[in-house]
Amino acid sequence: MGICNRFVGVSMLALMWAGAAEAQTPPPADPGASTAQADSTTAEPGEVIVTARRRSENLQRTPLSGSVLSGTDLAEKGIANVDALQFGTPSVVVNNFGQGIDFNVRGIGKGEHNTQTATGVITYRDGAPTFPGYFQLEPYYDVANIQVLRGPQGTIVGQNATGGAVFVNSNDPIIGGGYRGYINGNVGNYSQFGGEGAVNLPVSETFAARIAAYGLRRDGFFNVKGPGGTKYTGNNGDQRHAAGRLSLLWKPTSQLSVLSKTDLVYLDMGAYPASPFQNYYKNFPIGSSTPNPTYSDLYDINLNSPQEARDKFFRTILRVNYEFGGGMQLRSVSAYAKGNTKYRADLDGTAALTPVTADRTFFDSVDERQISQEVTLISPDTGRFTYLLGAFGVWNKYNFLAPFQFVSDNSSAPGAASEYRLQGINPNRSLAAFGQIGFALTPQLKVELGGRYTASRSRNDVDILQFGTPIVAEQLTKSNDFSYKASLGYEASRDHYLYGFVATGFKPGGLNVPVGLGIPAPFTEETVTSFELGWKGYFANRHIRTNFAAFYNKYKDFQVIVGNPTLPVFGLEINVPGTTKIKGIEGEIEGRFGGLTLGLGFNVLDSKIGQFFALDQRGTLSLAPCLPATGPATALCRNLGGNDQTYAPNFTFNANASYDFALGNSTTLTPRINFGHVGKQWATLFENAARGDRIPQRNIINAQLALRHGDLTVTAYSTNLTDKHYPAALNSGLYFAGSPRQYGLKVQKAF
Repeated sequence: MGICNRFVGVSMLALMWAGAAEAQTPPPADPGASTAQADSTTAEPGEVIVTARRRSENLQRTPLSGSVLSGTDLAEKGIANVDALQFGTPSVVVNNFGQGIDFNVRGIGKGEHNTQTATGVITYRDGAPTFPGYFQLEPYYDVANIQVLRGPQGTIVGQNATGGAVFVNSNDPIIGGGYRGYINGNVGNYSQFGGEGAVNLPVSETFAARIAAYGLRRDGFFNVKGPGGTKYTGNNGDQRHAAGRLSLLWKPTSQLSVLSKTDLVYLDMGAYPASPFQNYYKNFPIGSSTPNPTYSDLYDINLNSPQEARDKFFRTILRVNYEFGGGMQLRSVSAYAKGNTKYRADLDGTAALTPVTADRTFFDSVDERQISQEVTLISPDTGRFTYLLGAFGVWNKYNFLAPFQFVSDNSSAPGAASEYRLQGINPNRSLAAFGQIGFALTPQLKVELGGRYTASRSRNDVDILQFGTPIVAEQLTKSNDFSYKASLGYEASRDHYLYGFVATGFKPGGLNVPVGLGIPAPFTEETVTSFELGWKGYFANRHIRTNFAAFYNKYKDFQVIVGNPTLPVFGLEINVPGTTKIKGIEGEIEGRFGGLTLGLGFNVLDSKIGQFFALDQRGTLSLAPCLPATGPATALCRNLGGNDQTYAPNFTFNANASYDFALGNSTTLTPRINFGHVGKQWATLFENAARGDRIPQRNIINAQLALRHGDLTVTAYSTNLTDKHYPAALNSGLYFAGSPRQYGLKVQKAF
């Protein structure tokens, strides 16, 4: 990718939205086929159907590690948007800095908060890839299911991915399904009020529509004061969200279906308040017994600059599927999306006016447009030999609006001498051809082989005013790769399945934004080779379902941001010369016994960055050479080889339990509890605990009590039940708080 979105030096950052909103109420049963990649088939008892591989498959008989969460699962686990996925699925860690997001699976995905770095975890909405950087807080409403695939993806789907892929599939219209739908409303603390609903419209025997809508308002979590304790007149994070979706399904024949979905989304996040990391600790320096005079709660913040955070966008997707007489399918998925993100922040997190660097601010307004097209030819599933062939293209363009609506002010004296301003475009393109074949060697043993060729390019065409000095950046970089996957799946018995695979993945290279002296060199592509062994099983007459996997990943040319060797106060994207290694084990267990449901998931991870040298620009300023490959090593030029990957905790764990009490007269009472643990993690590769780099572990409990009578459900809920106040991320010396306790009441009526 081309241009840094929130960073130019230590003064630019992307911010984390601190809210994980209440879970949305599940849509009614029988929502219709998922848009994922194929029409859904009815699951047998104990089966979980996954369609992300372009076929309807039993997850327990598929050679990959993945999780499927239905719309009901999302509601019962308190997952309302991407932030909360980490508390409901293994191996997922989400660090949300506002309009930008770091989404990692198994410690890899996106660990750098910018548009330069492509993401290694691709998120799809209704079969089409979404924006790679901004616009990530789109709510989960009227969702059929979310499918999370872990490990490299690319031989069976759209974009290449080194860490995994997430498929968010909304409910489709149902031809002949009648006027069916649901409506719900919720109220809660922080003056929260919201609702959503959807209705199926059976227009004719060949045509149906579905309309869904969502809205939310909530006051901010923060108590913000201005200089000297005066009233702060800016926004403290008040939420005002609205979204709507129109889905149209036309099936003129049994062979042809045409499905379109159009989303309109307006997300006013208000602001992303944050405070200096040292304020979080009662004793400072960290680990000492010295009382900290600046100690304050994470939600008590002092600021003197206005703040703003707003996303608005639309997306339209068209999926055409034609099935030939022999069962072969031709599928096309087209998508167009366009949006604007606007952001304003107090970068020092204080109300101080002195010293000169204590009043830093940032503002930008950026348009983003993305077009994607995928065409796949899919063989029938009935024979021993199966295949899939596809072609894919995505065109993404960032437009940093004129006149210079990207401004970082580095001091309390606004003006050209202290500002970095930028305007222009950063277009990116990726084209690919992919395919996969499968052959059943025996009824129990199947081998699959897949390959993908990807050609990517990124271009900068920008104008910069760096402290009053004009800079013109016109650069182009290209990268390409052939990746592959070879897997073997063995059905040892009716209840046990074993698999193993080796796969490679690819993230394209990109361009560095000009800062300091001269035009910086591009960074090259990142590749991974992944090995995985897995075991999936049923126990207790299929009342218990398990999924375990062990994986080992080797990354070449790992992409990271470090200080610029010629001017270290600015960031520079580079490739790690040494080999980065990430390995671990993960598992899921789910049990259902009558009205009792139990589940847990875990991940144990070990990551080691390859050898390279870098300056920690937060310390003493040094202009001495510190080259990534050779150093030389000094007290300031550190060898970071062997350090942990950022935001890759060594252990994550989640568990849930619920029980349905039958009260008679079509009435049930269901208490539910969900627990999520995310272990300690490093926020920077320098692993300097004294500068707040060590993000503490978090343990989050969500609870619900649902009373259901017929089609009416009333649910009392609480997220973060024990009201843990914890830092969820660090950026430019600021801690960003996770959500405090939220509670309320939801009422849903299905019809």
